Amino acid sequence: MLSPHHLHNMPLNCHGKPPASYPSKNIPSIAKTRYRVTKSVLQQNLSTNQNAAAPQEAAPPIAAVPKVIELPPITIDGAAVIKAVESVVIDKFKKLPVKCVITVKRIIGSDKESTVDHEDPNNHEMVAGRLHLTLYSTELDRSGKEKTVTAYTEKGTRRGEDQLVEFECSFSVPRTFGKVGAVTVQNEQEDETLLVSTIALDGLPSPTTTTTTSLTFNCNSHISPLSQNRDLRIFFSNKSYLPAQTPDGLKRLRDLDLENLRGDGTGERKESDRIYDYDVYNDLADPDSSPDLARPVLGGPEHPYPRRCRTGRGPTKTDKKTEKKSSANYYVPRDEQFSATKSNEFQLNALRQAVHAVIPRIVSITNPKMGFPFFTAIDFLYNQGLIIPSNGLLSTYLPRVVKVISFGKELLQYETPELITRDRFSWLTDKEFARETLAGLNPYSIQLVKEWPLTSKLDPKLYGPPESAITKELVEKEIGGVMTVEEAVEKKRLFMLDYHDLFLPYVNLVRDLGDTYLYGSRTLFFLRDNGTLQPIAIELTRPASNDQKLEPWKQVYTPTSEPTKEWLWKFAKLNVLVQDSAYHQLIAHWLRTHCAAEPFIIAANRQLSAMHPIYRLLHPYFRYTMEINAFAREKLINAGGIIESCFSAGKYSMLFSSVVYDQVWRFDMEALPADLIRRGLAEEDPNAEHGLKLAIQDYPFANDGLILWDAIREWVSDYVNHYYPHTSTIEDDKELQAWWTEVRTVGHGDKKDEPWWPVLNSHENLIQTLSTIIWVNSGHHAAVNFGQYGYAGYFPNRPSVARTKMPDEDPKDDEYTVFLTKPESAMLQCLPSQRQATMVMTILDVLSTHSTDEEYIADKMEPSWEVAPAIKGAFERFRGKVMELTGIIDGRNLDEGLLNRNGAGVVPYELLKPRSESGVTGMGVPNSISI
Repeated sequence: MLSPHHLHNMPLNCHGKPPASYPSKNIPSIAKTRYRVTKSVLQQNLSTNQNAAAPQEAAPPIAAVPKVIELPPITIDGAAVIKAVESVVIDKFKKLPVKCVITVKRIIGSDKESTVDHEDPNNHEMVAGRLHLTLYSTELDRSGKEKTVTAYTEKGTRRGEDQLVEFECSFSVPRTFGKVGAVTVQNEQEDETLLVSTIALDGLPSPTTTTTTSLTFNCNSHISPLSQNRDLRIFFSNKSYLPAQTPDGLKRLRDLDLENLRGDGTGERKESDRIYDYDVYNDLADPDSSPDLARPVLGGPEHPYPRRCRTGRGPTKTDKKTEKKSSANYYVPRDEQFSATKSNEFQLNALRQAVHAVIPRIVSITNPKMGFPFFTAIDFLYNQGLIIPSNGLLSTYLPRVVKVISFGKELLQYETPELITRDRFSWLTDKEFARETLAGLNPYSIQLVKEWPLTSKLDPKLYGPPESAITKELVEKEIGGVMTVEEAVEKKRLFMLDYHDLFLPYVNLVRDLGDTYLYGSRTLFFLRDNGTLQPIAIELTRPASNDQKLEPWKQVYTPTSEPTKEWLWKFAKLNVLVQDSAYHQLIAHWLRTHCAAEPFIIAANRQLSAMHPIYRLLHPYFRYTMEINAFAREKLINAGGIIESCFSAGKYSMLFSSVVYDQVWRFDMEALPADLIRRGLAEEDPNAEHGLKLAIQDYPFANDGLILWDAIREWVSDYVNHYYPHTSTIEDDKELQAWWTEVRTVGHGDKKDEPWWPVLNSHENLIQTLSTIIWVNSGHHAAVNFGQYGYAGYFPNRPSVARTKMPDEDPKDDEYTVFLTKPESAMLQCLPSQRQATMVMTILDVLSTHSTDEEYIADKMEPSWEVAPAIKGAFERFRGKVMELTGIIDGRNLDEGLLNRNGAGVVPYELLKPRSESGVTGMGVPNSISI
């Protein structure tokens, strides 16, 4: 007898004719199929099954039959065989009904929100919505064409208080369709953009069993109506593929999706576009409004700079190199906009309200040059506040700052920063001044003194003698003679804030603007035996004036108890803090996170498919960065904006950041360990924790940051090693290599020839590169962003501008007389004006506030990570290490996962709280540079 096992291993694609009784009319195109049981099969020597003496060689398997056919013993006429095969063939051609549910988080009109979004959430009414969906198999059919099935929706149903809308349709899917790898969606409504959350399929045929299965596409993407954007919207399943592994059925879609995202580099971008392209920073100026608002283009040989997202707007009338302003909202690709979640949109609206509503009201009630008459008047901002005209919305979007007091009036009242609540005079102490270099808002500037004497690299013909005025004798006196300067340098006991060469070229330019003073500075610290820093000297320098009427001036200040010199020391610290505030805001914050990150985001969307594993690794850390950058270019760093109006570099602020980018920025130094080593704050030591020996053991930023860095790097290592088992898979990944090439040669094209760019030809280089990007967008950004109000909310602690020069720069003028008689009044005149202070405080309050649904680092498992068991396990280990770090910092077990993934996608820095004194209590590191 022929066993079922032997039948399974026999071909059914022979060439005999089926029996006359074969019910071909019931099987589609059965006469043309090759699924036939022939006479040659039935006439085999059936006795071989009953005689096991001579085992037969197995025939090739039956490709057309998807399962083992359980047959009864076959009779000579083969009727049972024909009946069994017939059932399989019929089953093969059977189509299954597959239910599809498309969940839309919001419905947004092209110009305003749909009224649907404001109706009774308990009213499950039907909503019109015609969507055209097509499923794509991972396989091609026999003719080499894509396997597809299509369906339409007509209406949706509103669900729940979140105002979700669910659209439903049904697909008819053949059992032989294979795995669904992609779905395309076309929005055939007239003018409504849909924010699609998920597309869920239920009842799909299983490729390996006779049962059905389900599949969910996690979209979180806007789909514009065809009348606005005719590009095919493509969503891939959660399974990640390297380019060479792409299933045949998805190859065309993979290429098409990237082609749509790149665009053709022409035309002005529309709100509905999803195109990622590059341009220089030629959109900061507004020369058509005023010649005073003209600014140089950043990007190119003259002023090197990273590239930003292209909008395609035409030139201004006054300057053809400058991009004109738009009456509409600034452009960013549709899915980069904050409206993807309501709370993030709320956060951006808070920033918009601060800029568009609060700032003008501050301007209307303050004198641009009026300072605070007393220090108690500063306290008034926190205790009683300022009454401002109301538009009815300020308290809604800015509840921490604005309170309603009556119709048409609101109260602008700031929260007292915790730093001042603990000790209102801490900002005056040398201890706090030194501590904040290690655990404050800008822990990125302190550096080791590696050689003595201190000298400048600037042209002495323009900026005077290069030698520092801080002498060997002065230093040895200030450290009590415990060692010589040479010994202090050798033992790594001298540290410095060096703002001399960077700021000195701008001193006269800034002073010519009026009402603002600037110096080049060096601040020297000594590392005491107890591990804390002690400031011992500050050198302030002013070059000769442009008209040569003023000779070069430099002066050294030291701590003292002599009254007049003690006040001069306080003024010297104030001026250093002014420079540090500008450097923090323009370099450590804007340039090194927001600005430098944007080319990586643009290139990733242009060159890495949405199904690429590296795109899926990086995407959570990129979310919303482009949106906040575009807003910053429009209102914060633009000509005449908040930064120019309130910080010491004035109209030269962005030009200054371009110079620092050209002279200082290096991608290979942006990783935390490399940054620490570069500044002399650490050296490699394989026997030390994290492989680094810190020069200052109690360096809170480094202590906690290195724990987070190690966790990130281990997570990335596990991820990369899973998807790239061999070095050749890295080198042969055409999308990965195209992404990195575009980052270097286009996005950061002004530095394309630098030798320090890593080459993606090894696991080590790829892991280090990806870890650096994630760190910058999370830990680095959180460190310099989320503590802004905590440290600078009381502006004397971190003044943004100095409105008067050092009292002793010209001892003959009236300012010096005021200083000698009323030093407190002289300091108040030097501090920011009422307008400048309140404008900065308002913006910093918004920037320091977390969104209610902030995504914290290691808090959320991405769907594409969860479907791969190895990646899921790696992420869970990553989460565990981050939670361990959170417990160390906050002194408690934080099971809720407070580290925000949106850092520079960010632990708010206060979270990187020192194990000793830490400053403001932390909340968590966001994933990305979201705000």
